[in-house]
Amino acid sequence: MSRRVSLREFQEHLSRRLAGVAEGGSSATLLGIQSEKSSWLFDLSASGEIVSLPPLMSVPLTAPFFLGLANIRGKLHAVSDFSAFLGEDMTTRRGVSGNRLLLVGTRFGSNAALLVSRILGLRNPADFTVEAPTEGAEPWEVATYVDQEGKKWRRLDMAALLSDSRFMNVVA
Repeated sequence: MSRRVSLREFQEHLSRRLAGVAEGGSSATLLGIQSEKSSWLFDLSASGEIVSLPPLMSVPLTAPFFLGLANIRGKLHAVSDFSAFLGEDMTTRRGVSGNRLLLVGTRFGSNAALLVSRILGLRNPADFTVEAPTEGAEPWEVATYVDQEGKKWRRLDMAALLSDSRFMNVVA
């Protein structure tokens, strides 16, 4: 069984790894996340802060994937359930040790956040084989990768997701 790591330890470890990437000390430049049924990768340069799921203020008459607003250190963030947005099941709430909220929009000028099932950690692009693009893929799904165990990962372009009208228009 894997050792439990506190959120603080994880963020400190991630911060050290990010510093190594910035200095050229590591080639791991992708962050892995898991929705309910699929695994995703996106560039660390597009990632924001990772926090535990705070209390949410629901907003009536919004899309089912839009969970509401979260106050994180005095700033409101629009929280979307990434799994539900993908058309999968709603993310199962796993309490303090489970789900994470990715504050992804700050770099792109919005306070958007994604609820994900799990953070899968940093990944090295050299550990994957790129497959042909999936026909009919969304514009923010830029590639499909396969890792050394044969597991499929989809590559997420965060800027394209945050400019997608279906994602940004949360009115029901």
